[in-house]
Amino acid sequence: MELILKQDVENLGFKDDVVTVKSGYGRNFLIPQGKAILATISAKKVLAENLKQKAFKEKKIVDDANKVAEALKALDIKIASKVGAGDKLFGSVNNIDLAEALEKEGHSIDKKFITVTTVKRTGKYDATVRLHREVVVELPFEVVAQAN
Repeated sequence: MELILKQDVENLGFKDDVVTVKSGYGRNFLIPQGKAILATISAKKVLAENLKQKAFKEKKIVDDANKVAEALKALDIKIASKVGAGDKLFGSVNNIDLAEALEKEGHSIDKKFITVTTVKRTGKYDATVRLHREVVVELPFEVVAQAN
């Protein structure tokens, strides 16, 4: 079944992509949730016209995302967390904590666009931040012991 995505769908595609999925997934989940529409001939023509008009706007959005990416690379992010014996954290540090740290630095980035492995010890780590489908930045950060 061929569908046109109306919004980004994790592990499937981005908005306005034409994707092929199993008919049950499309009919029972994507279409009722409003995440996709059937890719009929007329819908594809409308999509092509919309993409043509978006091309110019898209360039500006990508340029803005690149500027934000450069600003993020320049940041030195330290996340303080309670630490037990042997540099082991009480709990963990994840994308929510990193989103809050970025918010404090003045960059509002939704947590769902930040990918980080769950951190259980102090040290230096890397996170992946997706600012745009074409702009993905590696963000280094450090987990430090919280001062008592």
